[in-house]
Amino acid sequence: MKILYGVPGEGMGHATRSKVIISHLLKNHDVKIVSSSRAYDFLNKNFPGRAVKIEGFHIAYKDGSVSKMKTFNETLKSGPKNLWENFNKYREIVKVFMPDIIISDFESFSYYFGKYHKLPIVSIDNMQVIDRCRLEIKIPDDEKLNYTIAKNIIRLKVPNCRYYLVTTFFHPPVVKENTGFIPPILRDDIIQAKTTCEDHIVVYQTSTSQTNLIKILQNLPKEKFHVYGFNHDKKFDNVELKPFSEENFIHDLASAKAVISNGGFSLISESVYLKKPVCSFPIQKQFEQFVNAAYIDFMGYGKHLREFTGEGIKAFLYDVKKFQNKISNYKQDGNKETFARLDEVIGNL
Repeated sequence: MKILYGVPGEGMGHATRSKVIISHLLKNHDVKIVSSSRAYDFLNKNFPGRAVKIEGFHIAYKDGSVSKMKTFNETLKSGPKNLWENFNKYREIVKVFMPDIIISDFESFSYYFGKYHKLPIVSIDNMQVIDRCRLEIKIPDDEKLNYTIAKNIIRLKVPNCRYYLVTTFFHPPVVKENTGFIPPILRDDIIQAKTTCEDHIVVYQTSTSQTNLIKILQNLPKEKFHVYGFNHDKKFDNVELKPFSEENFIHDLASAKAVISNGGFSLISESVYLKKPVCSFPIQKQFEQFVNAAYIDFMGYGKHLREFTGEGIKAFLYDVKKFQNKISNYKQDGNKETFARLDEVIGNL
């Protein structure tokens, strides 16, 4: 069967999990990939000759939070050129690879390609939990507008797919049909990682605007922090900044006693799989990250911080044993359940 697989270029979490799914699909199917930006580079390197570069949508940030106006303005400026580029790619795909089904990881080009040609579309992503489920978490007043915006965007992004596979470590009640859960999609390196519990805490910070991070961590001198995200190799007392290395990061993560991060789904779900309590401070105005952080708190797997403060981290570390006991009950057999469910959905199509 021929499958067109769409991966957004915004953020690398979509690309790394798509690599896992595509590797599985290639055992029995012919797969062509459409993606943009860094995600395209990553997938093209891993699947030479299978990836087509398109122009994608990008989120703009300001002062550590999503800037809706900046995102809108940049989209307006690049829109006409991107549309023309993508139309040429569309014609190229039709000539050389006419798919039987579409799989979209929250990606629009592949979705509209499928709709135009009346092909069955399968959605695989974690975002759909916001629209297709009833969230059990408390949504504060200052997040309700972000919730409404996020829900409407998700609802309009890939509507009326044949089936929605929602990858998640939590399972709120489903309120829409043709929706099922799969566990978080994991890299082989995470599945094979040997877990221990040493005395360090992994800190992953994607927003360099959090300028007081090092100072806050230094004020907790009894703890040892390994900080990734700044891509420096420096040490400040109990705080060690580390350059990016996938091998070293996974080793640090698997041997950490806890994790401090934003609200990104990939790292949180990998931490949960490795049974590492999480203290999550989500990027502001990015509701999907708010949901991930809130459910970490709701499930008893860690703490959701609305403000990044030393007192908040102290409170998290004070209860870290309690979180470790709770998260130790989480069960997931690698990607076996995910692959079986995906094969079943494709078979039914």
